Amino acid sequence: MAHRRLEFRMPATDAVAFDAFHYTHWRAQWDSLVRASHVLDGAPCPYVGAVTDNSGRGWLGGLSMRTQFVTFERPRLAAASMIGSAFPFSRWAASMRHELLADGGSLLIYTYTLSASPPWLRWLIEPIVDRVFAWQTRRRFARMQRFLRRRASDVERWQREQGLPPAAPEQAR
Repeated sequence: MAHRRLEFRMPATDAVAFDAFHYTHWRAQWDSLVRASHVLDGAPCPYVGAVTDNSGRGWLGGLSMRTQFVTFERPRLAAASMIGSAFPFSRWAASMRHELLADGGSLLIYTYTLSASPPWLRWLIEPIVDRVFAWQTRRRFARMQRFLRRRASDVERWQREQGLPPAAPEQAR
């Protein structure tokens, strides 16, 4: 089983970064890993128990994964695990923790665990799957950083229109 923790400095508050990732209309504008992602019941973002369908982008276009959210605590923490399997994964789970920083930015901590399939080839393909997934994850969150540098104010304006609470500055570290 592969396990990694990756950290990314985001040029926006934790609430803005959280919403830019989890609200599908924002995510569709920057995500380099997922072509389409939606909550099966049509909700605009996940919630605890929500099932999402996610289709890969580019050369990962054949990869489709269903996930179920086990934690969703806006704007700090979300976690999901794969339902069933989706080659090359037999198991996959990830969490995203957002921490507000004193300078108004945030730290996104992405932790994932995966197992590759088929089991009899796991010893060979899992290190490759892990490296490719880590590389794609770094690429993906670099795109999110660029998106937030340009569009964080648009997300903030949208949050106000939706009545969503902003980040709480007293929780900055």
